[in-house]
Amino acid sequence: MFRRSRCGGLQAWQDRWAGRRGFGARGLRSPTQWTRRRGARATRWARSRWCRKRACARSRSYVAWDYAAYQLGADVCHSHRRTSGSGPSIRARPDSYRGTVLQQASDSPRQWASISVFFPCHNEEENVEQVIGNALEHLPAIADDFEVIIVNDGSGDDTAVRAGAIAENDSRVRVVSHETNMGYGRALRTGFEAATGDLVFCADGDGQFSLADLPAVVNALADHGFVLGYRINRADPFYRRLNAWLWGLSVRVLLGFRVRDLDCGFKLYRREAVPVDDFISGRGAAISAELIARALRGGFSFTQVGVTHYPRRAGVQSGNSPRVILNSFVDIIQLWRGLRSS
Repeated sequence: MFRRSRCGGLQAWQDRWAGRRGFGARGLRSPTQWTRRRGARATRWARSRWCRKRACARSRSYVAWDYAAYQLGADVCHSHRRTSGSGPSIRARPDSYRGTVLQQASDSPRQWASISVFFPCHNEEENVEQVIGNALEHLPAIADDFEVIIVNDGSGDDTAVRAGAIAENDSRVRVVSHETNMGYGRALRTGFEAATGDLVFCADGDGQFSLADLPAVVNALADHGFVLGYRINRADPFYRRLNAWLWGLSVRVLLGFRVRDLDCGFKLYRREAVPVDDFISGRGAAISAELIARALRGGFSFTQVGVTHYPRRAGVQSGNSPRVILNSFVDIIQLWRGLRSS
């Protein structure tokens, strides 16, 4: 039968859709069978929230249940809040959002007019030269016009000096410095404000990523507003992975979306998908969640691509102190309140 959902769309609850429409991709014959496996509580959850905050069918997310909705003729507007047209609409339960990209991007990048690449750095004097060199090696294959920006976030070492020495001899490299350490969130905002390219890419300045993975990410941007990388083999200790899991869970519960690796610094945006003012989040990591939430509100879709994560070769990881972690969770609550009131 059909049941009217709270958002005004038709709620699909029919077993006869299952075999014909691709629900078997996860070994399930129907939504009913899916909920039976998870018990009565999951059944109540699905019946009450099936249509709430569903993914936009026009983005053609490569998740089996969302793609089934697209095949059924669902037409969901880019606000992700209302439906248009007479076709049925369904929503995959967030547990099915594993961030897996079922359509693999090719290795030959599209040519874009320009791209800006920036790296937030704090006390990365031993890594910054390698980071810049890696960027200069791979960017010519992506765009003829590119720039590399080092955002020096109040480093107490020679990060700015070493990056500045390269910038003096190469006009494609710039250094933007904060007088004091202002936090990861403010460093990202500074990078977005300084960027001038049609595409804007950011990655951590610790040398744990290689821009050899950037061509596949650029190709994946063809039908989306931004692309999020996720670390295939995260080379971090257990406590950092645990903190990342708790962080992703908080974002999922409060903001209603789920990504595979929220705090992965490997991200690519179209310029029009990046808000540069009126940020709600403070100086911490909540800015990554805010960028995604505001881009989704603006009608932009995203996809995810796996990237290689390398062990840190030098320097000390920042952002591990209990105070920084606590402030991040406070920021996400403030962001949730701000988005609800806006």
